[in-house]
Amino acid sequence: MKGLWTPSWLARHAIALVLFVGFLGLGWWQYTRAAEGNALSWGYMFQWPLFALFVAFLWWREVQHERLHTGQDDQTPAGEKTSADHKERGPVTVRRPIRVPARSTAPAEDDPELVAYNDYLAWLAAHPAARPGDYPGHRY
Repeated sequence: MKGLWTPSWLARHAIALVLFVGFLGLGWWQYTRAAEGNALSWGYMFQWPLFALFVAFLWWREVQHERLHTGQDDQTPAGEKTSADHKERGPVTVRRPIRVPARSTAPAEDDPELVAYNDYLAWLAAHPAARPGDYPGHRY
């Protein structure tokens, strides 16, 4: 819990509190406007408290994440390695074989549309300044 009282966390708590109270205040303000006859304010009256609940949810989630993160560091036995120990040795690389899918379609030579499209792409690659309409086989 000590990590939740650092200056950065105090600022986060203050910002969350200001936003939560501010959004509830804006919801109350929209309620007073709606009660005076402004029909559009009825929607905003429900929207602002939802924003306040969203801020409260984000704050709660971040606090739980911080507590979980600091709790793991405190409970690590002395002989057990942690993720910080890996930083001293460098990154861990895992090599996995790459599986190339088997070709299930017919070769490109059997499909005239695919052959024409590949010719078009090759022409575009050979002429980088050209526009698609400049292609000799272009049809409108």
